[in-house]
Amino acid sequence: MERTDIVRWISETLDGLDVTVSGDDVYWFYDPDGSTDPARRMPFATLMTTDGQDPASNLSRPGVFRLNLGVNPTTYEALFGPRPKADWSKPFLDTGHDYTALDTLMPHPVYCAMGWICVLNPSEATFERMKPLVKEAHAHAAGRHSGRA
Repeated sequence: MERTDIVRWISETLDGLDVTVSGDDVYWFYDPDGSTDPARRMPFATLMTTDGQDPASNLSRPGVFRLNLGVNPTTYEALFGPRPKADWSKPFLDTGHDYTALDTLMPHPVYCAMGWICVLNPSEATFERMKPLVKEAHAHAAGRHSGRA
């Protein structure tokens, strides 16, 4: 599946979005009224194409990208078990997953402690299975936003 197809689906399917593009990286924020201080915003989904955030996935390989989602803690734990403890002194956390594997849903190499999941270069079938998780991450962000209002 092409990254542009994923970007288009998320951007056209979900409401209340503020989409930020930095180079080839894409950040989706839920901010329907533009009221969130940009310094305090947290994306609910990102699509990364570089190793700038962490070296674990080796995104410098040609054509490789990673879709990241901040899902509910209960969903993360249903998929992968208890979340590991954050250790910001390490470049990524060891969850026993091969962070370079393509088309495999796994914990995010850095933000798994916060309930983030990811997949590198999802196939169409994998992205179809991920669509409910994308919608969940969006709804989770919407709930946090309404709680701040």
